Amino acid sequence: MLRTNHFGIRTGLIKLLLGGMILFPGLELASVGLAENNRVPVQQNTKPVVDFTQQIQPLLAKHCYSCHGPDVQEGGLRLDQSELAFKQLESEATAVVPQHPEKSEIIRRLISKDESEQMPPEGDRLKQEQIDLIKNWIKQGAEWKKHWAFLPLQQKTPPIPKQTQWVKNPIDAFILAKLESKGLSPAPRANRGALIRRAYFNLTGLPPTPEEVDHFINDRSPDAYEKLVDRLLASPRYGERWARHWLDLVRYADTNSFERDGIKPNAWRFRDYVISSFNQDKPYSQFIKEQLAGDELDQVTNETIIATGYYRLGLWDDEPADPLLSYYNELDDILSTTSQVFLGLTLNCARCHEHKIDPIPHEDYYRFLAFFHGMNSYGIRSDQLSYNQTDITSPEVSAMHARIDAQKNNAKKKMHQMEQMAIKKMSGVDQRRSETRQRDKLLKEKLKQYLEPDQYKVYQALQHEMHQQEAQRKKAPPRKMALSVRRSLKEPRETFVLLRGNPNVRGEKVQPGFPEIFGKTEALIPATRKEQQTSGRRRVLAEWIADGDNLLTSRVIVNRIWQHHFGRGIVQSPNNFGQLGVPPTHPELLDWLALEFVKSGQKFKSFHKLIMMSNTYQMSAKFSDQAAAIDPANDLFWRFHMRRLSAEEVRDSLLAVNGRLNLKMYGPGIYPQISKEVLQGQSRPGEGWLNSSEEERARRSIYVFVKRSLITPLLFNFDFADTDSSCAVRFVTTQPAQALGMINGSFVNLQAEYLADRIIEEVDKKHALFVERAIRLAYGRKPLKGEVDTGVRFIEKLIKKHSLKEKQALNYFCLTILNRNEFVYLD
Repeated sequence: MLRTNHFGIRTGLIKLLLGGMILFPGLELASVGLAENNRVPVQQNTKPVVDFTQQIQPLLAKHCYSCHGPDVQEGGLRLDQSELAFKQLESEATAVVPQHPEKSEIIRRLISKDESEQMPPEGDRLKQEQIDLIKNWIKQGAEWKKHWAFLPLQQKTPPIPKQTQWVKNPIDAFILAKLESKGLSPAPRANRGALIRRAYFNLTGLPPTPEEVDHFINDRSPDAYEKLVDRLLASPRYGERWARHWLDLVRYADTNSFERDGIKPNAWRFRDYVISSFNQDKPYSQFIKEQLAGDELDQVTNETIIATGYYRLGLWDDEPADPLLSYYNELDDILSTTSQVFLGLTLNCARCHEHKIDPIPHEDYYRFLAFFHGMNSYGIRSDQLSYNQTDITSPEVSAMHARIDAQKNNAKKKMHQMEQMAIKKMSGVDQRRSETRQRDKLLKEKLKQYLEPDQYKVYQALQHEMHQQEAQRKKAPPRKMALSVRRSLKEPRETFVLLRGNPNVRGEKVQPGFPEIFGKTEALIPATRKEQQTSGRRRVLAEWIADGDNLLTSRVIVNRIWQHHFGRGIVQSPNNFGQLGVPPTHPELLDWLALEFVKSGQKFKSFHKLIMMSNTYQMSAKFSDQAAAIDPANDLFWRFHMRRLSAEEVRDSLLAVNGRLNLKMYGPGIYPQISKEVLQGQSRPGEGWLNSSEEERARRSIYVFVKRSLITPLLFNFDFADTDSSCAVRFVTTQPAQALGMINGSFVNLQAEYLADRIIEEVDKKHALFVERAIRLAYGRKPLKGEVDTGVRFIEKLIKKHSLKEKQALNYFCLTILNRNEFVYLD
């Protein structure tokens, strides 16, 4: 083991890491990241057009809506709706007069020195540049534009850039045209070594082997890269990688959170369903319908039942102080997740009042909530299974269990009759005792005394029969249960607007409906049929969301796919396409992609290939001072964005390079070993954290049991997803716990030893060959000039100067290899 008492050696190793040969993960990139985040404003020669939705409305919302918004309209002025902002006020003045800021009352009040007139009356006054912005907007005509995301998809013809030879598909045309408009050029193509690692991690979350890298580099056929992409998309590893992105969105975890953080039985079936769906290349429209209404479809299968586990993944309090409020909090979690994940809308902001920014009335929230009002809570303290577990056992196995149950119940009934016959002969004290928890003990002590010998033999035979039936049950295949929606109401509860979100203060009654920003708000719910077990409301919602003509569904999902290929979305707030979200950098490209996705049947794999075959995707991450001065955040995609591996990719890569990765798929979650000190951090230390075998612990990270109060430390350190709510973008941090865990953590030290064992088995202990193979396994490339010599000197120094045994020195070298930036960063 590397966890030794050689303190001086470990100190020297840390100095070496800091000295330049090897760096802690992300350390040398910290300054680059900071530089990229400090955006340099571009000088404009002409006054730019003021964007109402991005520049003016946020100002009005922050400073004016509290007195002149949806809830209060002092002086008759309402500034959240265009038709009211231009009306004459009670004072006969007009707040906004297009093209005439000098006649607009809003400007007069903003610049007034009279405290009785100045606006806003309380809090900070607007800065001069903010007032100038409003003036310019009015001077330019005070256009009250509808937000881009609330307009129908626009069919755009790809532009024709100057460098047409660079364009491999329409994606390149959109990207290049915008680069050229800013005087920029795309970065050169990535070398083949970088490209294959990018593709492997992007599609499978695993590194390529040295042999796979060599094969690709040496394959000079024109379709070599395309064949690589096709092979990776066909790999079962693809579903495991891309399922994790979806699980982030739907706040997947195996437990309920809160103090006890109890287990969600069979949650893992939903995780497996998502993996399988991606590997099947299931159309997104079908994927939506199965999760939102899998129990209401024409063809209900075990798979669609499992898909409804989507509704049961959120937090659940088994002992709420206010049960009614807790139930509405559950519904709010479902509504928030559904609206953000599928539509990119923060409908939850309208729970207590009108949405402050987006045109989403208070009533819209409750109309949307009405779709879910037929579902019961996840459970109650005394019954945590009836509403979230569905029996999906096959008919054959069900029949077998039913036969065993019938035989066992028959024997039990006969035994009970004989017991009662004997009890009637007992004393009054014993008869009363038989009605308490002492019954079994009483029968064991005295039953034989009060039955005839032949009767007692029959009783014993029945007992034997019961034992046999139980033995048969143990041999039979077990029943299968799924986390799901169960016992949903055929006649849903009535839904009312809750004033200020208070479930005890009801307002107007509402029916299921869609947000008014979509135009049509009415939801036509078909009359329930006699054989129907649920209301069918969720199916209506699912079909509306999955419809290719929906304003937002396809925009939102193609933006997510783009995000996971390029490190950021075209819209960088993927769960919020509303007016407080980040506007798209390439709106025409976004709409083109969305329409292309629908046209291709909403299939993921062909869409991945479309992106990956573009020159935009195949660019290198080469830095350019000129481009960075104009576009420091790389919003225009002038180069490929360097990225750090995700938490799962770091862990899986450690197991992959040392040859121990267990590729077994599916099944209940696994439990990595966690130190006692970490387990003590729970309210009930160690409770619910089981032991897995070493072989099982070497499985991929997607199969790790996700306990909300106890995230596996390595995954936590490398920014595992927040499981309390929908996680659209993971933080990417560079912090000490990462470096400390990688160099001192028992898991990484153990994997370094296994890596050394593998290399010794493959090339023996010859130091030069050992160093070369370690570099090849860890990074996929051949060693650089002098790199082998440096590694050999390091190993020999550990042996000679620090008196380490050869195997210990080799272990330490492998640890340094796994701690280089190159191991956890792409490009």
